[in-house]
Amino acid sequence: MELLSSVGKSDVDIQAFFSAKQYKQALLDLITQAKRRIYITALYLQDDEAGREVLHALYKAKIANPQLEIKVFVDFHRARRGLIGEKTHLGNRSLYLKLAEEYAEVIDIYGVPVKSKELLGVLHLKGMVFDHSVFYTGASINNIYLHQEEKYRLDRYYLINSRPLSNSFCDYLDFTFVESELCPLLNRGEIINYNKASVAKLKALIKRSSYRLAQCKTQQNVIIKPLVACGALRNDLNRSIRRLIQKSETSLLIFTPYFNLPKPLKKDIIKALKRGVKITIVIGDKTANDFFIPDEKDFTTIGIVPYLYEMLLLRFVKRWQKFVDSGLLTVRLWKHESNSFHLKGIVSDERYHLLTGSNLNPRAWSLDLENGLVLDDVDRTLLPDLKKETDIIFANTQILNHYSKLDTVADYAPKPKKLIKKIRLTQIDRLLKRFL
Repeated sequence: MELLSSVGKSDVDIQAFFSAKQYKQALLDLITQAKRRIYITALYLQDDEAGREVLHALYKAKIANPQLEIKVFVDFHRARRGLIGEKTHLGNRSLYLKLAEEYAEVIDIYGVPVKSKELLGVLHLKGMVFDHSVFYTGASINNIYLHQEEKYRLDRYYLINSRPLSNSFCDYLDFTFVESELCPLLNRGEIINYNKASVAKLKALIKRSSYRLAQCKTQQNVIIKPLVACGALRNDLNRSIRRLIQKSETSLLIFTPYFNLPKPLKKDIIKALKRGVKITIVIGDKTANDFFIPDEKDFTTIGIVPYLYEMLLLRFVKRWQKFVDSGLLTVRLWKHESNSFHLKGIVSDERYHLLTGSNLNPRAWSLDLENGLVLDDVDRTLLPDLKKETDIIFANTQILNHYSKLDTVADYAPKPKKLIKKIRLTQIDRLLKRFL
């Protein structure tokens, strides 16, 4: 697929991209073209080839334009360790410190400690700001998300040109993380402003902070409502997600990489099916899950996660097989060679769109700091891009016509099978309900 040499140059102010390679090219183009500000928010910016390329590009942009304001926000805990399985890795912060010494120019990389421990919640905000554009994707920054080498992790990628929206994103980040002085700079030597008290203050601030922009309208007559929330109580993002499903009349398209729906969301979906809404759920096959371990000899405990998700999916489809048989419920399993699937979002009645980093699971519902954009596409101007996006996604999916087509515990390889049998089903449910 041909890549764009520039971004944000078209007559439309919402532009979709359709591959991890396009994501990388767009990201680098946006960094190069930025004139006033760059705010990047991601779960992590990895110390690997792609991460280093992006960081060097940021420093080069600063050299070319010393007035350019550059701020990067990543999860504090993730920045201080390697990827799961990389026990000897010192963490991404080592790269940030190294480049801070290498360059005379200064960029700010903040570590955001949403909770005291990563298990209890992380920075899962999405949306990068380049001048007056918001580049919204669920992807982080590393080799696999940017298709640096052979493998890629597919996500959704939307560029929205909007001064009010971009300002609202930057204002939130500045107010909550910078001006509060509760988030340590990760590329300034010793961390001095991180302790239990500061984490507690930040947690309280996050709970009461929100985007100051209620909504805005693009030139395409698309109304955009930005939402940010953390925790199960008074969560406007969760409420908006539920309303999208509750008010759907004809169709729902749901993307989630990890099938573990919160109970309220599952109930809303069943009610929608019962009133005749046609629902398509697109999920990654267990082998397309980023926790999947293909080589049995390297299997570790975390490798059980994709199997647990498949068990939950089997239980759900078996319970509601009648809707599959009637054509109301379509489950599509995505698989493309050894690549992985990370798509999230909802489309309701081909008019209302949710762009989000939320995995639509209990962890996103109650633990992580999440955000999202609800788009009301009054004139259906986004449908051509949506059709192109779904055509590309669906090309690597298979429709699950019957629950019996899914593997069961008896079909699993010896190591995951042995581990699953050691865990009582109630324990699995309790674990998934809260943390996965």
